[in-house]
Amino acid sequence: MKVALVTFFLSVFFYFSGPRNQRPTSLFGLNENRDSTFITPPFPLKMGGVSETFIREKTPKIDSFYNKWIKSPYYSGGFIVAKNGRILYEDYQGYADERTKTPIDSLTAIHLASVSKVLTATAVLKLVDSDNLMLDQKVTDWLPKFPYQDITIRMLLNHRSGLQPYSSFSALMKKNWDNRKVLSNQDILDLLGKYKFKQLFHTNTRFDYCNTNYVLLALIIERATGMNYRKAMQQLVFKPLGMKSTYVFNYDTDRDTASKSYKGSKPFAWDQFDALYGDKNIYSTPRDLVKFDLATYSPDFINQKLLQEAYNGYSSGNSPKAVKDYGLGMRMKFLQPTGEKMIFHNGWWHGNNTSFVPVRKDTLTVVCLGNKFSNRPYTTLNMVSELFYKKPKKTHATEIPCELELAGDN
Repeated sequence: MKVALVTFFLSVFFYFSGPRNQRPTSLFGLNENRDSTFITPPFPLKMGGVSETFIREKTPKIDSFYNKWIKSPYYSGGFIVAKNGRILYEDYQGYADERTKTPIDSLTAIHLASVSKVLTATAVLKLVDSDNLMLDQKVTDWLPKFPYQDITIRMLLNHRSGLQPYSSFSALMKKNWDNRKVLSNQDILDLLGKYKFKQLFHTNTRFDYCNTNYVLLALIIERATGMNYRKAMQQLVFKPLGMKSTYVFNYDTDRDTASKSYKGSKPFAWDQFDALYGDKNIYSTPRDLVKFDLATYSPDFINQKLLQEAYNGYSSGNSPKAVKDYGLGMRMKFLQPTGEKMIFHNGWWHGNNTSFVPVRKDTLTVVCLGNKFSNRPYTTLNMVSELFYKKPKKTHATEIPCELELAGDN
């Protein structure tokens, strides 16, 4: 007993006396510390405690996976695993700005890339819940100059609109394209109205992931709330949840202060799509995303029946053998051989690679945000399927291709 007590107090002493930015936060072998190991949402939730057995079983495995597949000189960002708001594992490494050597920590907001779509979709669902919008309402009801009469808000959310991605506009317009112009969301709508680009397929006949859809959803949020998207997201999502480190990037004012993204040690240059929002351009932290995920379990934040719409698949055509699907701002993967549904969303923009994985059956959240070009954040899906789902098909993460990890100035 005395040996156990001595070991415990020594572990606590060395844990808290050591440099915080050089070691992950882990609850393995530690008692609760509500200041540092709990994330509490502002809404009442009925969630049980986290057993010490669960912690002792899972935390070493998370640590092993993280150190093998994510943590490396090629990874820069933040990683967290939390259950019922209790942090099981957390680590930060690398720089928000290589030039100034500003380290990434728990308050460093990183570009979420397409994980932003999860938050945009949630704002839309909240507006539906408050009767400001209807899922099957025509886009033209809010954007009268939108030239495609049959597309609905739901089809933008689930990527069944058939719209051309805005990255293809230059090829479609050829000499009429101005590659020096920094585009706004309104510019995208105006270009659609002026050129009426041919759809990739007839509306609602199949799935095609398209950033244009979420640029338009941001405009609809603005019309429905009477606020710009940045303020609307603060009022609908960020402020109510206490997501104090989360914001929508403003191209005109935030370029010098926002965390940078890199390929090796070279920062990515800004381009003409960097002012667009809704599909991307939300900056956040792993802890803030845990707050968000916890809030989705509360009917005080969002209607639970409506939220299930986000987790229903629309892209697989109800195939009994579907291996992946897409809901309303949420991806899903059906694990074999059980067929269990894992929901998630990944993101990639410039050097930002991100992964958000809410494991709803275990009220568990896994977030990995990176700002140095690498596919390491995406290996979190392997970790989640192996550690938190029943008898998954044994698929192991593969070695990282060298072309995705460019060190130095190569």
